[in-house]
Amino acid sequence: MANRLGAVTVLASAQFVMTLDSTVMNVSISTVVKDLHTTISAMQACITFYTLTMAAFMLLGAKLGDVWGRRRALVIGSIVYAIGSGTTALAPNIAVLFLGWSVVEGLGAVLVIPAIAALIANNYSGHARVTAFATIGAASGVAVAVGPLIGGFLTTYASWRYVFAGEVVIMAVVLLFRKVVSDTGERAHIRIDILSVLLSAAALVFIVYGLLQTKTWGWILPTQQDITVLGLSPVPFIVGIGAVLLWLFFLRQRRLIRLGRPPLLNTAILRLRQLRAGVGSLGIQYTVTAGLFFVVPIFLQLSLGLDALSTGLRIFPLSVALVLFSILGTALARRLSPKLIARIGQFGLVLSSLVLLGSVDSTLDNWIFGAGMFLAGAALGLLASQLGNITMSAVGEDELSEAGECRGSTRTWDRRSGPP
Repeated sequence: MANRLGAVTVLASAQFVMTLDSTVMNVSISTVVKDLHTTISAMQACITFYTLTMAAFMLLGAKLGDVWGRRRALVIGSIVYAIGSGTTALAPNIAVLFLGWSVVEGLGAVLVIPAIAALIANNYSGHARVTAFATIGAASGVAVAVGPLIGGFLTTYASWRYVFAGEVVIMAVVLLFRKVVSDTGERAHIRIDILSVLLSAAALVFIVYGLLQTKTWGWILPTQQDITVLGLSPVPFIVGIGAVLLWLFFLRQRRLIRLGRPPLLNTAILRLRQLRAGVGSLGIQYTVTAGLFFVVPIFLQLSLGLDALSTGLRIFPLSVALVLFSILGTALARRLSPKLIARIGQFGLVLSSLVLLGSVDSTLDNWIFGAGMFLAGAALGLLASQLGNITMSAVGEDELSEAGECRGSTRTWDRRSGPP
C-alpha cells in the first residue's frame, strides 16, 4: 500500500508542476512584462511557442517512453523540465525566459505528460486506477487553486521567480523518489521513423499556429488588410496545409503497418469510441481552463488595474471548486457510471458559461461572477476525476503510451489563449 500511495504521490507531484507555472504566469504577466522590460505581445509569443513545442514533439515524446521505458522518460523529462524552470527563474530578459520556459520546459513536458498517464495505468487497476487518475486531476486542480494565490502573493511581496525555483525543488523530489513508481512494461526495441516525426510535427505546428493566429488575422475574412492570401485571412490556408500534412502522416502510419514496421502512432486505436470520447472531452476541458485562466486574469490586471494577489482571489472560487469536485467525482464513481459523471460535468460547463456571460460588467465584482467561476470549477473537477481513466482504460497494456500520446496532445491547448 505504501508503494501504491507513493507512486501516485510522485506522479501527482510531477503533474502539479506541469500545471503550476502557467497559472502563476497568468496572474503575474503584467509584472513579468515590467521586470523584463518587454511587452504583452512578446509574452504571448512565449506562450505560443510553448504550445508549438508541445504540438511538435508530443508524439515523439510518448514514443520515446516506449523505447527508453516510461519511468526513464519521466526521469529524463523531469531533469529537462527542471533545467528549464531554473533558467526561467534566473532569466534576465525575455530571450532567456523564452529559451527556458517556451523551449526547454516544453521539451521536458512532452516526455513527462504521456509518461504520467501511462505509469498511472501501469501501476493501478480497477477502482484504484479511477482514484489514481482522480488524484492526478486533483493535483492539477490544486495547482490551479494555489497557483494564482502563490503567484499573486510572491509577485506582490517578493518575486515571481521564486515559483520557478520552487518547481526545480519539486522535480528534484520526484527524481529522488522515482523508484517507488514501478514500470512493468517492456521496452520497445524499435527504430523511430523520422519521416513520421517530421510529418506529425509540421502538421500539428501548422494547425495549432493557424488557430492561434485567428485572433490576429481572423478566421476567414482578414482583420488586417496588409496580411491576406487571395483576399482572405491566411488562417484557413495555414490550417489547410496542416490538415494535408496530417493526412500524409496517417498514410505513412498505415504504410509502416503494412510493411511490418512500428508506426509512430497506431492509428487503429483512434477507432475506439471510448478513446475518442475521452480525448475529445479532455480537449474541451483544457480549452475552457486555458481560456478562463488567461483571459480573465489579463482583463482583471490590465483593464481593471488589480494586482496579482487580488486577481488570484477573484479566481479562487473556480480553483476551490475544481479540487472539491475532483474528490467528489471519485466518490461518485462507486455509484454512478463515468459516462454520466462526465455528462454532468459537460452540462455544468455550458451552464457556467451562461452564468459568466450574464455577470459581465465593467468591474466583474459581483456574486454572479463568483458563482459562475465556482460552477465552472465544479464542472471541470467532475471531468478531471473521470476523463483520464476513461481515456487510458480504452486500450490494452501495449497501447498505454499511444493513448498517452493522444491524451497529451490535447495539452497543447493549455496555453493557447492570448490577450483579448
